[in-house]
Amino acid sequence: MPTNINLLRDQAYKLLLDMVISGELHSEDPLSERKLAERLSMGRTPVREALRALVRDGVMESQVGRGTFVRRLTPEDVRAVYQTRQALEGMAAFLAAKNGPTKALAGLGMQMKYMREHSGDYSRSQIDEIGAEFHRELFMAADNPVLLEVFEPLRLRFQIAFGLPRHNSTDQLRDTLKEHLAILEAVERGDGPDAQAAMWEHLEHGLQVRLRNFEQMDDSQSASPEPAIQQSL
Repeated sequence: MPTNINLLRDQAYKLLLDMVISGELHSEDPLSERKLAERLSMGRTPVREALRALVRDGVMESQVGRGTFVRRLTPEDVRAVYQTRQALEGMAAFLAAKNGPTKALAGLGMQMKYMREHSGDYSRSQIDEIGAEFHRELFMAADNPVLLEVFEPLRLRFQIAFGLPRHNSTDQLRDTLKEHLAILEAVERGDGPDAQAAMWEHLEHGLQVRLRNFEQMDDSQSASPEPAIQQSL
């Protein structure tokens, strides 16, 4: 049975992870247990344990003599994450097409079609949320517990890479919905190779968007007379 300290540690872990993904915590700043504990209205012990767990999971890094920092992703890190996603999620789409769409997938498709036609009425976070749900449901439709077991431990890294800063126009958000619907349409047709290819193309597009943002951040730093403050993940 989980102890109180374990529950608090897990709660601190989730809150700190959300702060990393949202960009509230920056890779330039050493993390203070005391300040984080005050910010989270918790004792220092669960925060300390959560920081250790985040270091273990590769979200943060401990530097001797300097402290604990948010680990800054490199373009190579992001490329590796997306290549892994293409392998796992491409197979999930292929198997989902073989099995046929679940009721949940069909329902998400109806929502996404409406959002595509009214994309100006939705925020990026709303479109991201239904997109994440769509990707999760594809694994359910794939009905392969081993594939899901392989995917789950990597979900954290995917979340962090997904949290990288992006600049999306309404057209780009609409394109994201179109890409998700193209995957779903292939699943509904029972066309595994097309579903897999559509997923690969969708994830390749996402990778290129994030790599361009790395270039833009580098350009802004070079043009600025003072160090630019940016989201770390």
